[in-house]
Amino acid sequence: MNSEHSVGAVQPRDQVFSEPLRFRSGAVLDAYSLRYETYGALNADKSNAVLVCHALNAAHHIAGWYEDDPSNIGWWDNMIGPGKPLDTNRFFVIGVNNLGGCFGSTGPSSIDPKTGAPFGSTFPVITVEDWVNAQARLADTLGIARFAAVMGGSLGAMQALQWSIGYPERVNHVVAVAAAPKLSAQNIAFNEVARQAITTDPDFHGGNFYRHGVVPKRGLRLARMIGHITYLSDDAMMEKFGRSLREGKLGFHFDVDFEVESYLRHQGDKFSEYFDANTYLLITRALDYFDPAQNAGGNLSHAFAGALAKFLVISFTSDWRFSPGRSREIVKALQENRRDVAYAEIDAPHGHDAFLLEDPRYHALVRSFFENIHAGVGK
Repeated sequence: MNSEHSVGAVQPRDQVFSEPLRFRSGAVLDAYSLRYETYGALNADKSNAVLVCHALNAAHHIAGWYEDDPSNIGWWDNMIGPGKPLDTNRFFVIGVNNLGGCFGSTGPSSIDPKTGAPFGSTFPVITVEDWVNAQARLADTLGIARFAAVMGGSLGAMQALQWSIGYPERVNHVVAVAAAPKLSAQNIAFNEVARQAITTDPDFHGGNFYRHGVVPKRGLRLARMIGHITYLSDDAMMEKFGRSLREGKLGFHFDVDFEVESYLRHQGDKFSEYFDANTYLLITRALDYFDPAQNAGGNLSHAFAGALAKFLVISFTSDWRFSPGRSREIVKALQENRRDVAYAEIDAPHGHDAFLLEDPRYHALVRSFFENIHAGVGK
């Protein structure tokens, strides 16, 4: 597993915060912790830090592997490491499990000190703004006043954009991949169907399934299957599965006949074993609520008026969930504010998941952008 282009074995860390955090909803969390990982070394003037924000079902484990689980490789390992597009020989990279998550940060499955039981359904509804505020506090504890860049794909890209709006003085560059300035009605609809699959599972128990010793696996399976369909393009699914039959012939039943059915069931089963149902509800709702233009009279250009960062925005032609048109909305708003923005639309067949894959054109763009950033970074 030891490769010259890998960050190698990594160790997560936990940062506890005792100062209350007020959510956008008005709810307050008295204390909480964030789990995070770092790769590379922070330079003397702390000017080479890059925050990488995660998408829906990912977390802080971005690159490398764990000593006790070498097969658990970071979800963006092809992007981050020595000599990779985001080069950890040059940059100090931080990955954080978002508040409300289920991979170490305080979330619905954590114990509420007021009750001695898991938060469950009482955990506050969270927003992208709340996540960014919590990330800013973590940066404070690490002594990072300003990020060289904040980067993310999909929901992670929304967080990166929010950094440029909420903390313009604290971020020099933003890399937003497969992004959208807000969800379309269709995307909100997909999220609602997924949430209904979970909340109507008899094992959900109003979000307090922990005390019953069960998990709403059926709902989680369906939610994941619905989501996974939207992450892939029609062409990618046809190329991968076509209409291949699992047994080579029709079974004339309602169990698995087609390979694509088997694949979706496998993804759903796997997801239901490790992901928290309440976290899924929280994250999809945060996606629904993200709309920076809402507080700017509905004008996205006005929302970015205070942004100071330089931007790289990347989309993929076959991404029908966050289509290139949505990225162009962001680019247009930035150009109207005379921001420094580069835009690339990659012709790739993989759908929304393309941002996770090792496309040489995509990686070359990111590499070039970070090489330019490094040229201006102190030592």
